Amino acid sequence: MARSHQPRHVAILIESSRAYGRGIIEGAARFARERGNWVLYFEPRGLENPPPWIGAWKGDGVLARLPNREIASSVISSGVPIIDLYGSLTDSGHPLVAGDNAAIARLAFEHLWERGIRRFGFCGLRPAVNRYTEERGEQFRRLAEAADCPCPIAESTIVGVTVEDWEQEQRQKGEWLRSLEKPVGIFAGYDELGCHLLTACARCGIRVPEEVAVVSTGNDLVLCETSIPPMSSVILDSERVGYESAAILDRVMGGGRPPLHPLRLPPLGLVARRSTDILAIDDLTIAAALRYIRDHACAGIRVVDLVRESGLSQSVLERRFRAILGRSPKAELLRVQIQRARELLAESDMQIKEIAHKCGFGTEKYFSDAFLRETGDRPGAFRTSHRWQSD
Repeated sequence: MARSHQPRHVAILIESSRAYGRGIIEGAARFARERGNWVLYFEPRGLENPPPWIGAWKGDGVLARLPNREIASSVISSGVPIIDLYGSLTDSGHPLVAGDNAAIARLAFEHLWERGIRRFGFCGLRPAVNRYTEERGEQFRRLAEAADCPCPIAESTIVGVTVEDWEQEQRQKGEWLRSLEKPVGIFAGYDELGCHLLTACARCGIRVPEEVAVVSTGNDLVLCETSIPPMSSVILDSERVGYESAAILDRVMGGGRPPLHPLRLPPLGLVARRSTDILAIDDLTIAAALRYIRDHACAGIRVVDLVRESGLSQSVLERRFRAILGRSPKAELLRVQIQRARELLAESDMQIKEIAHKCGFGTEKYFSDAFLRETGDRPGAFRTSHRWQSD
């Protein structure tokens, strides 16, 4: 039997304790089912040391999320192909598959900017702890600076190992939050950090979102929906990360060359919840118009409806929209409609014609043309490339 038809033994060293890790595992399992000749070695775990059996394991490849090279030493020494899903092994020449941090940071920044926020902050980890969280913060800071806005950075040192550690971390977060000029929008590197921020706000009596708006990364439903208030978060395409990383590993195990550059996959979108439900705009008439758009854009409203609601002439409405947002009322209406369509395409089984109707477009063709113009993809192609779910 040719080698390509023999079983390939693949170790899955990915944490199942986080939604992001579980999504990657599901994507890799989907590829394994389609490939048909993979044998998976996996056990539930956290983001920690590899299982003790890995040192004596005789397999063909590894999909790994490991915090640092020291922890990964036993895996690296095995000599089998490894796909790095954390960013800790790329210096060793192992292919990296991960989220596009520039796109993630841009989505968070634009979300806060659209709410009228002009002061920003980033909450991450201390340098060299998590390369990718650090990169998200750097990308976010650059966007703020390009808009001539402040963006101080808070560095978390722990994740709450003991009560004393937790209390110290909360005190540090509280001091940092109190020092910020408000209102301010803060981007957290991942959902757990965002939850820590919301807890610190509550302990300090800081109002969310009126004084501090928080958006995080990962959209872990347990964390985001149970935080107080519920937390807005960027949706990472974890299942696609898992599927694509498995496909690359399969090629490398078959003798193919590893990719020369990291594969960075864009986020699926952003779920807005109460933690950013604010319109920090001094112009109360435009703030009300924006809220009206958010509430009714997908009901098929037009600019004439905004004119009637605002009590302004269309020319004045246009001028004030452009001064505050940098775009017209019509462009803002379309942006909200397209964002909702992206979410439905990625997360639902609705037919494209139904999505067009749900998002306020008169016909499927008009929707498809507008979606192509705004995103560069037809709706069907977007769904194919952004929606990855297990059978």
